[in-house]
Amino acid sequence: MEFPNRGIVMIDGERAIVKNTLPGQEVTFAVNKKRGGRCEGRLLEVVKESPLETEENRCPHFGICGGCVCQSIPYEEQLKIKAQQIKTLLDSVCQDYVFEGIKGSPIHEGYRNKMEFSFGDQFKDGPLALGMHKKNSFHDIVTVDNCKIVDRDYNIILRCVLDYCAKKELPFYHKLRHEGYVRHLLVRRTTKTKELLVALVTTSDAEMEKKADLMSLVEEIKALDLSAQLCGVIHIINDVLADVVQINEKRILYRNEYVSEDLLGLKFKISVFSFFQTNSLGAEVLYSKARDYIGETKYNLILELYSGTGTIAEILAPFAKKVVGVEIIEEAVEAAKVNASLNNLDNCEFIAGDVLKVIDELQDKPDLIVLDPPRDGINPKALQKIID
Repeated sequence: MEFPNRGIVMIDGERAIVKNTLPGQEVTFAVNKKRGGRCEGRLLEVVKESPLETEENRCPHFGICGGCVCQSIPYEEQLKIKAQQIKTLLDSVCQDYVFEGIKGSPIHEGYRNKMEFSFGDQFKDGPLALGMHKKNSFHDIVTVDNCKIVDRDYNIILRCVLDYCAKKELPFYHKLRHEGYVRHLLVRRTTKTKELLVALVTTSDAEMEKKADLMSLVEEIKALDLSAQLCGVIHIINDVLADVVQINEKRILYRNEYVSEDLLGLKFKISVFSFFQTNSLGAEVLYSKARDYIGETKYNLILELYSGTGTIAEILAPFAKKVVGVEIIEEAVEAAKVNASLNNLDNCEFIAGDVLKVIDELQDKPDLIVLDPPRDGINPKALQKIID
């Protein structure tokens, strides 16, 4: 299994890639791409499960929902697979290093602090569903009201919102016909502070909005038996044709539009769209390790590139005379400034801009650079400038 989810199968000396498969499984697949010695297949059926797979801790939605791939494998085995994937990636670019292994998350169930659920139907013209996309499907939605990677509060809220929308006969937004009303449900629940934020995303259909009577939905959410404190309910209007969550208009239906989380002794104010590591306790392990590598040295200038809402920059602020964060999303930069102020950090500066351009404009040379780039990785031109 190659990073991130590419199963490798050898047939008659030829190598084929079949996504979403696990080591040791016996599968059938259809070849859908073959060129230049590269063969890719689409998984049709898992004929026989891997010896690594167990029934223990398996989510009732696993295998149907497209969310989790490795959940049927014990967590310790998952870590071994991930360690091997990381080492393979490192070996391809560097030989002179010490591999320290991999650190697990303190928890591997109920760990996510944000979920984005989609409205749709379980099958064509079927009943209203709210949850995750069905495995290998663009249209069908699986109602995941027993999901195991989130706290029970998420499942309670999902079921409440789905039942309410079904009772009101609110149509879901059809991605091909570009019509309908309810689109997404976003839920944030912080791990340490136990605060909740709920956002319902709809189109701007005035007639449907009247029928929906969203303040009644707010009252139903407020009445739920939740373990976290409900800090806000937001109505987001999104008329963009693409199947993405975007804001055309935002209305606060109840209290606030943000929650607060603690991370390594610092406070962070998080909006529904703020980028924040989705596993708070796992993030503490990750950031603590980064801080360990830095040691006790006091640097003149630490530069954090792709800094998001400034989490890493602020955690490293005590180790520097000055920390500068660079991030292209302006909303994230504004959030980083607010968070620095919350934590009384006066040695942090945050710049909104493209890393590729901002590097050329910096006057001071950093002593240390920390990078946490998006999934696409660092722009190769920016990487060369960083090295220079």
